[in-house]
Amino acid sequence: MATPNTLRGLATLTFYATDLAAARDWYAQFLGTEAYFAFPKTGNPAYVEFRIGDYQHELGIIDAQYAPRPLGEAGGPIAYWHVDDIEAVYTRLLSLGATEFEPITQRANSNFVTASVIDPFGNLLGIMYNPHYLEIVSAIQ
Repeated sequence: MATPNTLRGLATLTFYATDLAAARDWYAQFLGTEAYFAFPKTGNPAYVEFRIGDYQHELGIIDAQYAPRPLGEAGGPIAYWHVDDIEAVYTRLLSLGATEFEPITQRANSNFVTASVIDPFGNLLGIMYNPHYLEIVSAIQ
């Protein structure tokens, strides 16, 4: 019997922000699209969500008052989003006020390149040029 995939794909990545409206606006500017969902629908939201990328993955931002622990220094796991031009996207993130966490880094003797920033709200955002991602997208289209 084959072992089923336990992790089938990115469903939602969530960030926290002490100023959710500012985070919503910053990500709308960076992503070039408005959040498609907010809760509640009127007034100050507690949660906003963007659909982005080839598979319309969800990027959610939650008001920090609902974080399970107090927010601290950036660290921990990094979710990397594939980008076609890592230098351009990295430069754009920095120009919008993000700060470097990890510079653009060529991984070993491969075509994989990563970088990460801390957004203005303290969240780690990873970007990556990933040829494997492009192979998968190409194979299923």
